[in-house]
Amino acid sequence: MNSTYDNFDSYISMQHANIQVILEKIRHTIHAAAPDAEEVISYQMPAFKYHGILVYFAACKNHIGFYPTASGIANFKDELWEKLSEGGEKSRCGWLKDKFGLSWQIIPKDYSELMSAKDPIKSKKVMEAMLKMDKIVITDLQNAHDSI
Repeated sequence: MNSTYDNFDSYISMQHANIQVILEKIRHTIHAAAPDAEEVISYQMPAFKYHGILVYFAACKNHIGFYPTASGIANFKDELWEKLSEGGEKSRCGWLKDKFGLSWQIIPKDYSELMSAKDPIKSKKVMEAMLKMDKIVITDLQNAHDSI
């Protein structure tokens, strides 16, 4: 298999037919969520760029890798949550299943900082707030953190 790709089409065309269908669905979904993003090949993987790389994805031997960057999640977390859960199922703590049965967890950028607060009481408040949420709302976690 060719290891150098010039564009999305050349990358996708080198994959097995059943994988091509899935990669095209991923491509379409990302275009729907970020219509101004540019298709690029970076690190020999398809990527979407909009003021920096938003997400990479790749066909591997036994799975498809989907690698959103921190800026991609931060800028499109609401769109990701809604698009990925269409035809699927939303669950607690940022988890959802897409219409294909794949599980995803959408974690906002500042989540780790709030969860690892030096004050254990603040961390506990953040955890208690998050356990009540489906989609994680960072402002609600920040409010729980600051309530002490």
